[in-house]
Amino acid sequence: MNKLALVTGATSGIGAAFAERLAADGYNLILVGRRKERLDEFAAAHPEVSVASVVADLATDDGIATVADLAASEPLDLLVNNAGVAHYMPMADLPADKARELLSVKVLAPTLITRAAVGPMQSRGAGAIINVAGMIAFSGPADKSLMPRRATYAGSLAHLVAMSQALSAELDGTGVQVQVLCPGVVATEFHTRQGMDLSAIPRMTAADVVTAGLRGLELGEVVAAPGVEDMSLLEDVFRADLAAFGGQSTELATRYR
Repeated sequence: MNKLALVTGATSGIGAAFAERLAADGYNLILVGRRKERLDEFAAAHPEVSVASVVADLATDDGIATVADLAASEPLDLLVNNAGVAHYMPMADLPADKARELLSVKVLAPTLITRAAVGPMQSRGAGAIINVAGMIAFSGPADKSLMPRRATYAGSLAHLVAMSQALSAELDGTGVQVQVLCPGVVATEFHTRQGMDLSAIPRMTAADVVTAGLRGLELGEVVAAPGVEDMSLLEDVFRADLAAFGGQSTELATRYR
């Protein structure tokens, strides 16, 4: 029997690359996106696998509920939370409706869809969840001269990192894997929809990001960073996080007295 994967944001970029790779690997697919014509084109081009197309807007409560219901009811072997939205701007310039859309798509949707999938996966003793974030999640301390101002976007990705790490620890020993996939700059429609021309900047292909994510599952990586050769750099970050967490006291630190 073919394995079953659910991929959100499947109509372009990394989500479309996941759909292509998983179809080639023989998965049956539940593909979620806002553009019905692209979902239909993919299904027509891949008659060799079962493709269920779900038109849903994960910026809405109804869209999230539709996909969460599928995650809870279908016997998923793999869930890929990839849906994204290109609201990449300073917080003061970000309209409230766009901020709400960004947080719904990148925080609320993957959280609730993951929550729906976890219980059934635990009951079956198997399954994997990939939450697609990005290396920008680690860019918080960067000066604005080094990185574009993007507080809301960076914060949403940082949520996915922390949630995935904590959930992986919760699920240790259950047979369910959790990964947060953190690419750098990727050659997709994301930046063109934002009106940004990055054609002169080297970018990773979406297919390579997918390869890293799936190989990262085989390696047991909780944080998969496709473009980072020396993983000790991230391991140092995680050790420093735990050291800071463990270094607290009930006494007020001297510098605050």
